[in-house]
Amino acid sequence: GKECTDCHSDINEIPHKTVKKVNCRRCHYSGNPVGAPEGQLYDQYEHSVHGLELLKGNDKAPVCQDCHGGHDVIKSDNVESKIYWQNIPKMCGSCHIEIYAIYNESVHGVGVVNGVEDSPVCSDCHGEHNIQSPEDDESRVSVSRVSQTCTECHGAKGVVNKYGVKTDRSATFEHSFHGVAQQLGNKSVANCASCHDYHDIRTETDPKSSVHPDNIPETCGREGCHPGATAQFASGQIHINPKSEDSGILYYISKFFLILTVSTLLGLFIFIIMDLFRRAKNARAKR
Repeated sequence: GKECTDCHSDINEIPHKTVKKVNCRRCHYSGNPVGAPEGQLYDQYEHSVHGLELLKGNDKAPVCQDCHGGHDVIKSDNVESKIYWQNIPKMCGSCHIEIYAIYNESVHGVGVVNGVEDSPVCSDCHGEHNIQSPEDDESRVSVSRVSQTCTECHGAKGVVNKYGVKTDRSATFEHSFHGVAQQLGNKSVANCASCHDYHDIRTETDPKSSVHPDNIPETCGREGCHPGATAQFASGQIHINPKSEDSGILYYISKFFLILTVSTLLGLFIFIIMDLFRRAKNARAKR
């Protein structure tokens, strides 16, 4: 129901030679009278890595039309929309072509191609209008926050369980040396992406995976981690949950110490009760 000049407000004569790029904020602002979607989306964009690049004068920085379309703006739930969930990687890939090629071969990218709606696309990890540089501590993929982002799917409340992926990975990471160090503010310690990679995430059975047993020495031996890592690194268990029988002997050691602790405390409690009973009996005898 819009006329051309509702968006192209700089057109004041026909024929016209040049037309400036449309500023979508003409309608999309809080309290607008035309019923356009509101929110803080434009404020978020202005402070995003894309918006800041545009402010610096980078004419290649994406604006609204690059993602949503110009004359072909379609709602996101329409399969023809550029921002339909399954089309988002391709849309982002029009600028980030090399990353798109890598992502397409990852377990996430393959899931998207196969129509698995739970598979994360670019915006699920990086955000939509508020995309920040990974160097920014507020970014969803910064070294201090990327583990939290992964937990949204791979945590106890995530969706991976129905695909046969264990949901204890986030919890076991948090209780590991790496996880504890990260919670204490260490930014150089390994996080999810340090081992599993960012865009080239694959299953551990994939020979190209960074966590395949044959590749773990190289992954752990990266600069700043454990230089000179040997095959012994691949022989140890990772994401250990001592409460699960899958952890092998550690499970039984944990059980043993639990039984030992409980029995010791129980014995001590019984001893104290008996001692108090004896003291009370002796006190009555003296009377």
